[in-house]
Amino acid sequence: MILEIKFDLSAISQFSITLAVVGYLTVFLALVVMYYVYNNIPKLINLKIRQKLRREGKHKEAEDELTMVGEVNAAISMALYLFLNEHDEESHTLTIKKVQRSYTPWSSRIYNVNDYFKMKHY
Repeated sequence: MILEIKFDLSAISQFSITLAVVGYLTVFLALVVMYYVYNNIPKLINLKIRQKLRREGKHKEAEDELTMVGEVNAAISMALYLFLNEHDEESHTLTIKKVQRSYTPWSSRIYNVNDYFKMKHY
């Protein structure tokens, strides 16, 4: 039954092939452009900040690394979210804790060992 399946390639026209190739190329090029844009946005922002610091006469600060840690980004984004979205009045206290994984019996290798060979078979 599988051997009886035949593909009729004559049903595919030149327009269909051209449309498929142009569509794939458009999507691929859009992805490449988006990669370069999103990859270079932090560099552009840092360049603007460095220029502003140099204009203010802070040359030492302009040469330092201008990165923010994840907790700072999380706090800023949460503050913007709370500011821009209306919500009920709350305590407006934001707590960010780093949670370390604790030991649990489920993560121990000793409990994952198969007990089949330890049992005596009678």
